[in-house]
Amino acid sequence: MAEFVLRYSDPRGQIHEQVADAPNEREARERLLAQGFLVYSVRAKDFSARLSGGTSRRKTVDLEKFLIFNQQFVTLVRAGLPILKGLDLLADRLTDEKLGRHIKAVRDDVKTGIGLSDAFARQGVFPPIYVTSVLAGEKSGSLTEVLDRYISYQRLTLALRKKLLVSLLYPTVLIVLVIALIVFLVTYVVPSFAELYRSMEAKLPAATMMLIAVGTTARAYVLIGAGALVAGVAGLVFWARREGSQETVDRWKKGTPVFGEIWTKYQVAQFSRVLSTLLIGGIPLVQALETAGRSLGTVLLRKALQRVAASVREGRSLSASLTSTGMFPELSIDMMEVGESTGALPQMLNSVAEFYEEDVSTRMTALLSLIEPAIMIFMGIFVAFVLVALYLPIFSLADTIR
Repeated sequence: MAEFVLRYSDPRGQIHEQVADAPNEREARERLLAQGFLVYSVRAKDFSARLSGGTSRRKTVDLEKFLIFNQQFVTLVRAGLPILKGLDLLADRLTDEKLGRHIKAVRDDVKTGIGLSDAFARQGVFPPIYVTSVLAGEKSGSLTEVLDRYISYQRLTLALRKKLLVSLLYPTVLIVLVIALIVFLVTYVVPSFAELYRSMEAKLPAATMMLIAVGTTARAYVLIGAGALVAGVAGLVFWARREGSQETVDRWKKGTPVFGEIWTKYQVAQFSRVLSTLLIGGIPLVQALETAGRSLGTVLLRKALQRVAASVREGRSLSASLTSTGMFPELSIDMMEVGESTGALPQMLNSVAEFYEEDVSTRMTALLSLIEPAIMIFMGIFVAFVLVALYLPIFSLADTIR
């Protein structure tokens, strides 16, 4: 007999988790099904401990390649091919070695009688929303429709993410070039002029003396400064990996002027999209909230959704529970409240996601259009100051000679 961690919901929708003895996973699952429970997962106890202990650094597969796999998988299943045969065909033809290894493991688990959703969950690398969606498809008998909705969700998410990254690319390159130019002027050009003026014993204006002092100091300590900067960035990255630190970073992001509002709206859009996808797939609201929290990349919102799920389980409405977190804009709460009262919550969540995705895109475009000229103006002022400070003594010497 082995110990298994059972996660299931009763007819009232309350989620339970317990440890039970059973000869194998299939029998443990069948026992719960016979009692009328909806089974979410059945995992060996030692495997569950390893999985829960590594959630903060859980590795994931390449989402774009995983999306292609799902498109192929849905096509094969819709054509009438059995699930196991479809997995068998795709596992040996995937170009991504890492993804192929995990799909082969899923195939092997399915061969032993484990459910498809459990087989994906055992790998610990697939998105929680995907595992829950597959579970919903298995229970409802509409696996291809559920996977189609997941593919549509993932396409929209990747498209928005790429759009934001492309928008940030040019300003980032511009900032790097400006910093490189400043370092070059201060550590190379300015010290060269300093040696020239020292040999001429010229009387220097205050601006020139200040610039030369900064330049000679920077040149002497440039390597130490670069090393300290690299060490500081490495330390910051290491610190930010901790869950407690991630929550602090999220609070800092949320409180940042202008960018904080954009970041919050982006998270709300992501949450609304995930929750809508799960609810349309037939997942109960409490389970959908828990899965949505695990699917999001922000610790702050994840913990808030844990409190929301507990509140909804106690009988409060979703809109009232979300209001208590203080993270969701009033407009989104109002729209969700309308969706709850009309019985069209999934569709309203889709509308919330589309509205805030468009708002984030518009605000990012407007903000970046202001950042680019601001960078150019700063660079022009700095270069002009350096040129005036360096050449002013030369003009003074020319007047003296005349």
